[in-house]
Amino acid sequence: MCYMVPLANSVMTLILIGVTLLCSQKKFFHLMTLNTVKMAFFLSLYPLYAFLTDDNANVSATTTWFSLEIFSFSFTTQFDLYALLFLPVAFLVTWSILEFSTWYMQHDPSIDMFFKYLLIFLLAMIVLVCSGNLCLLFIGWEGVGIMSFLLIGWYHARANAATSALQAVLYNRGGDIGFLLAFCWLLMNLLSLDLPIILSLPPHFLVLLGFITAAASKSAQFGFHPWLASAMEGPTPVSALLHSSTMVVAGIFLLIRVHPLLSSSPWALTTCLCLGAMSTFYAATYALVQNDIKKIIAYSTSSQLGLMMVAIGLNLPYLAFFHMCTHAFFKAMLFLCSGLIIHSLNDEQDIRNMGGLQIALPTTTTCLSIGSFALMGTPFLAGFYSKDAIIEAASTSYLNFAALLLTLAATAFTAVYSMRLINFASMMEPRMNPVLTCNEDDPRILNPLSRLAYGSILAGFLIYKTTLPNHPHIHTMPMYMKLTALIVTILAFTIAYELTKTFWTVTPKSTASEEFDPSFHNPLLHRPITVVTLNTAGQIAAHALEEIIYKKLGPSYSERFHWVPIKVVRVTQTARIKTYLSAFFITVVFTLLAAMII
Repeated sequence: MCYMVPLANSVMTLILIGVTLLCSQKKFFHLMTLNTVKMAFFLSLYPLYAFLTDDNANVSATTTWFSLEIFSFSFTTQFDLYALLFLPVAFLVTWSILEFSTWYMQHDPSIDMFFKYLLIFLLAMIVLVCSGNLCLLFIGWEGVGIMSFLLIGWYHARANAATSALQAVLYNRGGDIGFLLAFCWLLMNLLSLDLPIILSLPPHFLVLLGFITAAASKSAQFGFHPWLASAMEGPTPVSALLHSSTMVVAGIFLLIRVHPLLSSSPWALTTCLCLGAMSTFYAATYALVQNDIKKIIAYSTSSQLGLMMVAIGLNLPYLAFFHMCTHAFFKAMLFLCSGLIIHSLNDEQDIRNMGGLQIALPTTTTCLSIGSFALMGTPFLAGFYSKDAIIEAASTSYLNFAALLLTLAATAFTAVYSMRLINFASMMEPRMNPVLTCNEDDPRILNPLSRLAYGSILAGFLIYKTTLPNHPHIHTMPMYMKLTALIVTILAFTIAYELTKTFWTVTPKSTASEEFDPSFHNPLLHRPITVVTLNTAGQIAAHALEEIIYKKLGPSYSERFHWVPIKVVRVTQTARIKTYLSAFFITVVFTLLAAMII
């Protein structure tokens, strides 16, 4: 009966979360939410243990929603290694974020509503991860989309927050169109939405194009990336949850689910590889020139998502999933540390106005350094196991040199901006207001950071023992190729450290950074589209107005209206005196007769 354990525990978890949502009107709802997610984490550990000790037996359950003559809509849940391993990671990260939120949002009058949104956000991601068909997956897909809109726009009275929330929705609409394209094609041609049936058939161009487009927009790949940095307008706990284990990894998880289709199509794998390489390089380049601490971490998220897409393009989905799980720990910790620093410095987000925080906030800066080193791929931290494996696989694969070069350059840039973040925030002399009171002695701060720090250190080794296949590919490579990622990281970190002694020691007088501002992408992309659309619409309206209103109802109508009386007048103009005199006498006679009668 071990195969029923994952299903039973998942049902209990969903019931627990549902009961908590029904009690949302009670006092201290945020504390109930925290305890619910904490309990869900411990409940999710036993199904994973049972799965690993029961020879990896997958479990699925199906419930019919409604039936038609030739088709039935059903909800299918699937509990395999990906679902059962991701659930404890998501619950642990969310538990830490919620506990941090009880301190961060303690003065917000709508804290219970905020926790309700976060809980529904997590529930939508659970539905997406555990879905066994596209119908249930689409519900979770749209759920994380609409909840991200509500959470990013939490401070909707601020114009930037409302604009960023709308921007996130609009960018994700493009991906939803791709998802619906694949959804409708499968519904018309296969009459089934179950993943086992879909994955057993040969791939079709429209289906693969729809899935790749959906994943690119949801996971902020190149071309769809501007919304991810704009999402920083939401509260810091929202940014931590959004970037670690929910919305942005949904697109990568979709491609992991359908990877048998991608593996049968070389062009799809090449598309994912090139798209991921461009995304990781472009986002890493953006992070180099940012001064907002949250945007540096946000662009690092986009860069790591590009690295996951590279793993998908290498036909190694389990490495993408591995990096997704390890990335969740240190990315959530980085955002929580940045939120604490911003809160302590009176809402100051410019790293050039920080410094010397290793004395004022020792635990926070230590966790910030651990997260940054894990992000860089420092040996034996969580990011090392997954990131190094992806770069090793890229080095030994038959792929285009440009993709490998961009990936290695992004790896080097990651070390540079991580060193820059540590240097400006923790090291050097203090550059903030000296009367600020920095305090991190609160269990609601220390406990979440400690859990995530332990995860950032140990998660890579623990997941390494469960994620990789039983018989992984053995790469035969020379020593210099084995150490490529580590050598690139060490060289970049050394160069960045030398730069700190020459260029980063003096803070510029002007805090404005108009030069090298990566936000040029928004006007570059949005302005031409808007101008071309409005000009085209204006020309169409002008031509329609001229052709229909002015011409048809103007000159042409007047010409037709006056043509008949003009023709009558022209007939009478014969240039003969007899005709004119006859008409004159006839008119006189009729006039006299009329006068006599009157």
